[in-house]
Amino acid sequence: MDPGGPKTTDSANKLQVENLRSRGLGPVSFELRGGECMCVSGESGAGKSLLLRALADLDPYQGRVMLDGVACASFAATEWRKRVGLLVPESAWWADRVGAHFTTVDDTLLVDVGLGPEVADWSVARLSSGERQRLALVRLLCNQPGVLLLDEPTANLDPKNVERVEALVARQQREHGTAVLWVSHDPAQVERVSSRQLRLTGGRLEGWTAS
Repeated sequence: MDPGGPKTTDSANKLQVENLRSRGLGPVSFELRGGECMCVSGESGAGKSLLLRALADLDPYQGRVMLDGVACASFAATEWRKRVGLLVPESAWWADRVGAHFTTVDDTLLVDVGLGPEVADWSVARLSSGERQRLALVRLLCNQPGVLLLDEPTANLDPKNVERVEALVARQQREHGTAVLWVSHDPAQVERVSSRQLRLTGGRLEGWTAS
């Protein structure tokens, strides 16, 4: 394998999940195509966050997870997590200043979420929960992932910033062919952003619906 990791195929950013099981979750099987957004729904404790963590290779699992036909195990862990990026509800911040958490800062992405380049000089301590959530999304998108795993990405946001985040994710799908797996408890949001819905009950795949 070359240093850049496995090469993608013509069906870029396609995530394939076969008989995935992890900590009471599963079996779960589905396929997510590049440019598609699929929402995951279910009651609290149904396994939604467990599913995303397994797909991001943060929790051990059985079964197969593939990106463009190449198994997760064929990637270095850091490369997989760059290509299959997970946004968790409470993001980690390990330095005092915002800019220290970015290798490069895309000012366009900052503007897209209602912030400006000056935020790089801010103290993390001054950030609201909503600002942290939006900046965590920008930080993730700076890695240019082919697959986005979004765990309640707008839970702490006001309606205007919910609109901004939804528009930004839709643009990533449209312009970069990004595949999106989005956990949301908001039925109206699910209808707005997804073309298909995956429902989990008690850790098992209950079925599919199409928006």
